[in-house]
Amino acid sequence: MWGMSVAQPVGVDREVVDFAVVGNWMTEQGLPEGEFEEVTELGGGTQNIMLRFTRGGRDYVLRRGPKHLRAKSNDVIRREARLLGALGDTEVKAPRVIAACPDESVLGAVFYLMEPITGFNPQNELPELHASDPEVRRLMGLSAVEAIATLGSLDYRALGLTDYGKPEGFLERQVPRWMGELESYSTNDGYPGPDIPGVERVGEWLDRNRPAQWTPGILHGDCHLANMMFAYEGPEVAAMVDWEMSTIGDPLLDLGWQIATRPVPGTTGAALVGKLGAVGGLPTPEEMIAHYAKFSERDLSAVTWYTVLACFKLGIVLEGTHARAFAGKAPKQVGDFLHAITLELFERAHGLME
Repeated sequence: MWGMSVAQPVGVDREVVDFAVVGNWMTEQGLPEGEFEEVTELGGGTQNIMLRFTRGGRDYVLRRGPKHLRAKSNDVIRREARLLGALGDTEVKAPRVIAACPDESVLGAVFYLMEPITGFNPQNELPELHASDPEVRRLMGLSAVEAIATLGSLDYRALGLTDYGKPEGFLERQVPRWMGELESYSTNDGYPGPDIPGVERVGEWLDRNRPAQWTPGILHGDCHLANMMFAYEGPEVAAMVDWEMSTIGDPLLDLGWQIATRPVPGTTGAALVGKLGAVGGLPTPEEMIAHYAKFSERDLSAVTWYTVLACFKLGIVLEGTHARAFAGKAPKQVGDFLHAITLELFERAHGLME
């Protein structure tokens, strides 16, 4: 069954989103018909495309990969839609999927529709309530910890996510996986190689001190505060966004990630979280660990190890943009900025190892 003809909204590239195709597909899903109204592009931390619109009296956000799809773009969006669909009936703070199209031949790219989130991203704005009250900011940090603890406590098998990742050997794979990634950057023309003091030493320390026992669970994978939306009227997380690095692994890496990326005013890394990073007032690592324990049965005795792993992994991820900048594939200013954060992360890792 095909729906009514649909006018392409002004300013939206038909190559990116052909609304006639989307409209017909939505009709097939039994969603309300009508014109596409109030179409706006939403910014975010990724190159993935997000468009908000209203149709038939209902609000939607459409998410798909970038205009020029990368090798894994469709798989990433397909996985994301699957995970968010599985989380729909849980207490996890995440966008709710309305419908997903895993078939890339329909639009030329995999896409899904989700409910819009009412909230703000602290990377881009900080309302007066949050800017003026350090206690509100402290509670924001604790709400972010609660969000990942709730996620990590879910039974992923009961949610149909048994094959969403490969938990066997997850911790053992981390150091060789990311050292290999770092070595691969040498294919970028002009990149002189990683100038990261002590990177091998951190890898060796991680291998020597790796926890022997852990329990698999759902991992967000990139849960810093710039990937959180917060409520306007209070400190609570409205939703965790950008689930591209999610998998089944050790959820304590999410806690280590939040501690490793905790913005400290005056550091380069704090700039990733905009005004929130500049004003501080966030909980201490000790408060974060104690708060996580309220929502999790996990053994938290090795949190330092997970924090060092987070510094190591994220530092290497960011170095990729620095390497691409040498080859003209990313702006030099961005590459230099992220390299400075990589150096801070490794400095933090060395401090934690001592």
